[in-house]
Amino acid sequence: MRDTPTYRPCPACDAEHASTIAAYSRDEWVVAACDACDFVYLRNPPAYEALEEDFAWEKTYVEKKKASKGSTFLSPFVRSLKHKTKLFMRDRDAKMRAWFKNGAVLDIGCGTGGRIPAPMTPYGIELSTALHAQANAHMKSRGGYCIKGAGAEAIWEFPEAHFDGIVMNSYLEHETEAQKVLKGARRALKPNGKMFVRVPNYASLNRRVIGPKWCGFRYPDHVNYFTPDTLRSLAAKTGFNLKITNPLTLPIDDNINALLSPTA
Repeated sequence: MRDTPTYRPCPACDAEHASTIAAYSRDEWVVAACDACDFVYLRNPPAYEALEEDFAWEKTYVEKKKASKGSTFLSPFVRSLKHKTKLFMRDRDAKMRAWFKNGAVLDIGCGTGGRIPAPMTPYGIELSTALHAQANAHMKSRGGYCIKGAGAEAIWEFPEAHFDGIVMNSYLEHETEAQKVLKGARRALKPNGKMFVRVPNYASLNRRVIGPKWCGFRYPDHVNYFTPDTLRSLAAKTGFNLKITNPLTLPIDDNINALLSPTA
């Protein structure tokens, strides 16, 4: 089924035509696959103002968690595999220190602002009014600050080549202007900086088996559904090389973890 181009274009390639995936569309929310590049996305996302208040993460998280209970039948297998490989994996804070060299780090979609460990200087962007207030207070106490606004707009308010690291943890799936925010991140990142991205894995075996009840679906605040290939393609288009950091569990993992480096 092909839709007429009345919704937003593909956020990955800007093509106008996409085919609705009826099984994954709900109520008025239309999930579709781009006819040109196969990227899966929500064609009619709400405005930023609605995401700021009506569909703010802290308001929808609990409801979504209840609705998706039992929708991750592979979770025990993923946990077991992650436990077996834990000896070969460093904890999150240690990884950040290695990647970002204890410098200035920007967390986009930072929530309450507590993700960036000391001695790094934390900066943030947060759309939610309530969460921004908490994040800004916390980051100012450590020498940084948080901007309130949409990521694709606020990223351009920071100086060029300012950050040693950028974190997009469970953020990029919410961003209607994915290309714009990644281009802004490329500008704000130092030439030798790194960016960590974590997004739901639309290619996971769990999604293929569970289908519409997959835990990665959230209406309407998840507006992009990435696979490793489409994330890599978008990264390349916006000036980044991409390395998957959870390759062992990726086929059955509900999330993609990736480290992006600026191309020369």
